[in-house]
Amino acid sequence: MLPNSDKKPLAVGTEDFAEMRRSGCYYVDKTRLIVNLLLSPAKATLFTRPRRFGKTLNMSMLKSFFEIGGDPALFDGLAVSRETGLCEKYMGKFPVISISLKDVAGGPGQPGFLLARNLLCDIIGETVSQFRFLLDSDRLNADEKEKYRNLTRVDGGSGGQYSMTDAVLSGSLRTLSVLLEKHYGKKVVLLIDEYDVPLQKAFYGGYYDEMVRLIRGMFSQALKTNPSLQFAVLTGCLRISKESIFTGMNNLRVMTVAHEEFSGCFGFTDREVRELLEYYELADCYGTVREWYDGYRFGSAEVYCPWDVVNYVSRLLMNPKARPENFWANSSGNDAVREFVQRLDTGSTRKELQLLVEGGTVRREIRLELTYRDMYSSVENLWSLLYMTGYLTGGPAGDDGIGISLYDLFVPNTEIRGIFMSQIMELFREETKKDGESLERLCRALADGDAAGVEKSFDFYLRRVISVRDTSARNDRKENFYHGILLGVLSYKASWIVSSNRETGDGYGDILVEAEDGSIGIVIEVKYAQDGNLDRGVELALQQIETRRYDEKLRDDGIEKLLKYGIACYKKRCRVALG
Repeated sequence: MLPNSDKKPLAVGTEDFAEMRRSGCYYVDKTRLIVNLLLSPAKATLFTRPRRFGKTLNMSMLKSFFEIGGDPALFDGLAVSRETGLCEKYMGKFPVISISLKDVAGGPGQPGFLLARNLLCDIIGETVSQFRFLLDSDRLNADEKEKYRNLTRVDGGSGGQYSMTDAVLSGSLRTLSVLLEKHYGKKVVLLIDEYDVPLQKAFYGGYYDEMVRLIRGMFSQALKTNPSLQFAVLTGCLRISKESIFTGMNNLRVMTVAHEEFSGCFGFTDREVRELLEYYELADCYGTVREWYDGYRFGSAEVYCPWDVVNYVSRLLMNPKARPENFWANSSGNDAVREFVQRLDTGSTRKELQLLVEGGTVRREIRLELTYRDMYSSVENLWSLLYMTGYLTGGPAGDDGIGISLYDLFVPNTEIRGIFMSQIMELFREETKKDGESLERLCRALADGDAAGVEKSFDFYLRRVISVRDTSARNDRKENFYHGILLGVLSYKASWIVSSNRETGDGYGDILVEAEDGSIGIVIEVKYAQDGNLDRGVELALQQIETRRYDEKLRDDGIEKLLKYGIACYKKRCRVALG
């Protein structure tokens, strides 16, 4: 927000509910989650949602509501405050254990597991240390206080880290729950955020089996055989198979992106986004926000990615001309998409991916329960991974008659489509560089002024890459696709200086090429032939080069031989003309 604004500040990246409310920040009310949890109670509930959809902020909200000594004023004016009976019965009435496992990560192999285990000990130890008053409690006997000390014991030889035996670590959350109930006379609310991150890191680090055994032991004691548990809430990106870490837990309720219940409690609904934009006087940007960041289906609810919306609105408040960006894509790796694109080894799968990036729908089997070991074992499981992590969205389409769950899947928005396209282009460039003879032929034709040769070679490459024919996309975005293919091809020529969208003359030329010795300069303008009229497309491209003087930069550099190409593309065809 601008310093002199009279609007509430818009917090970017704040995941602490109490901090957000005390600082007077704009808050999208998600307290219906509390109401829904209390009206449909379960001993343990797991919410799986893609990253950056408000899971951690919601867990912080639950902690602020239920914990003894909490501030009721934080909820003034919010939806839950209207449920006076529930507030009187539950607000501020329970000891709360709240932990996040997002930082439990080690390196490769057995040393990696030991590092991850030490980090887990630190997280548990720091959490337990928040209740140091238990050592002075007159409701705990000497043995119980010794159990508490075992949870906070520091190993002087390990740099002051918390140190626990395997038995103490596995039973740590259960032990703390029992001690807190004994002190308060109230059962415990247990909140575990990012429950699946230790397993994800372990899979990539090569110590998966060891971490599964450790997490299974902790969860079994904390969630299954814990007499002091009021209820538990867990969040994560993926629903890990019960056989992996939730063995025998019949009391676990799982709410995935496919379930109707709680569907509007994570992410921003359309109404919430409209209200936010209107509050900051940005209603004119609604169409752009919707195109880029909407489209996710949680149950029957259509939601936006809140991380994207907040980041983009924050940019707009500082710069009204700010363009949308891939905020979500840049907040983490995109390994699932990269792995999927690299495994496009069948014609049918390639066609399905092409249909998706064009804005179409694909019907596939989805498995909502996987282990990390299963996820990358086949392309079929990768479809499920892409759906659960937010790269694809959609909903159930029934079954195939023999009990296999089918889902209609599609790419939710422009941002995610860009992630797929960037991975497709990266794979294309890698494959293209292996064919040096064809690359040299195209570059030689460009340098020789051989438009027919350029057309033949470029047409060859277009037939090897997934195309984009989404009629809902603007022409400039379609042009960017073909522009990207050409840049990928030209990057092969190490002795050429290739620049893209560089300011020259009265605008920004698509591609400028300059030979290292300054003997040849090439100007390329790419057009998408919306109606398939390639001849008209190259004519417009050449006209634009002339009228906007895109050759000016190369002329100023003293280029002797200057070549101007107009290239028009449509689907997997192209036309090239020399000006």
